[in-house]
Amino acid sequence: MLTTLRPGDVVITAKLDRMFRSAADALGTLEEIKDQGVALHMIDLGGDVCGNGISKLVFTILSAVAENERDRIRERIRDVKRDRASQRLFNGGRRPFGYDIDGEGKDRRLVPNEHEQDALRRARGMQANGDSLRSIAFVWMSEFGLDKYDAKTVQRILARAGAEVVAR
Repeated sequence: MLTTLRPGDVVITAKLDRMFRSAADALGTLEEIKDQGVALHMIDLGGDVCGNGISKLVFTILSAVAENERDRIRERIRDVKRDRASQRLFNGGRRPFGYDIDGEGKDRRLVPNEHEQDALRRARGMQANGDSLRSIAFVWMSEFGLDKYDAKTVQRILARAGAEVVAR
């Protein structure tokens, strides 16, 4: 958008925190559009933020506050997801290998799928013996009846399963 602006243009946005990723981004963009002779009107700040020193001060402070709030929201979401994972609650997305999803709504839980857990145990044993990921994929397909697994998929599954073990 910035490349299409011309002197005299006015950018109107509803909320400061939706316009910029960080306080540094907000201040840099504000200087850039001021240098181009473009006005920035933010509805949540009551109008033009390029006008005078006081509006820039308010804009600077509120940009920092908005960035801090985004960071806090990100932290809260991460903490809630970790807490739900520690309770073996399902956070959404694809079903992790080795588990089935039981229940409905927010109370969906991850319950071990014994067939896939056996495959994981076998794969860890094979890894400890120095077997290749390709040979683990072959065993999963031939002995466990799990189809369409290649070495890269096995590697991702084992890495994720290893992280789950460490997190518990």
